[in-house]
Amino acid sequence: MTESIIDHQGYRANVGIVLVNQQGKVFWGRRVGMSAWQFPQGGVNPNESIEQAMFRELREEVGLLPEDVEIIGCTRRWLRYRLPKRYIRHSQRPLCIGQKQRWFVLRLTTDEQRVDLAAAGEPEFDQWRWIEYWDSISLIVPFKREVYLRALSELAPLVAKFTDVGSLRMPSLPDRTAG
Repeated sequence: MTESIIDHQGYRANVGIVLVNQQGKVFWGRRVGMSAWQFPQGGVNPNESIEQAMFRELREEVGLLPEDVEIIGCTRRWLRYRLPKRYIRHSQRPLCIGQKQRWFVLRLTTDEQRVDLAAAGEPEFDQWRWIEYWDSISLIVPFKREVYLRALSELAPLVAKFTDVGSLRMPSLPDRTAG
């Protein structure tokens, strides 16, 4: 396995994938052996473009090929989040303190039966389902919530143009500063 890229600030280069069906719902996968659900994502390897990393992760985690999807767009810049202290591997060099991600939104252009979580051998997800576009904000682990909100907010106008949902207005979210 190739080492992924960690920058001088300690952020690992990563791609995130928002896979959207024609109804505007998004792919949501459960990590193998965990109760955590998320969008497909993974590290960028040295000598690999961001788009190449995205297609590799799509194949590894979801079993889909480039001809199964259409790229609708991606975030304009890196979106960062820090890992909680308990997840930082202090013995690892270079030290990784978080992820910097470029998010892609893809439209599924084939039958969803082509999704194959075991296509790459060792599955990273053991279940998947379609959820409403904005539901991931409340369902994702808290330390990833802000980056999900920023990515989905930037990508929503692109998704609305290519699906049957028309407008994707962000719902009112509970005040996260209270309590």
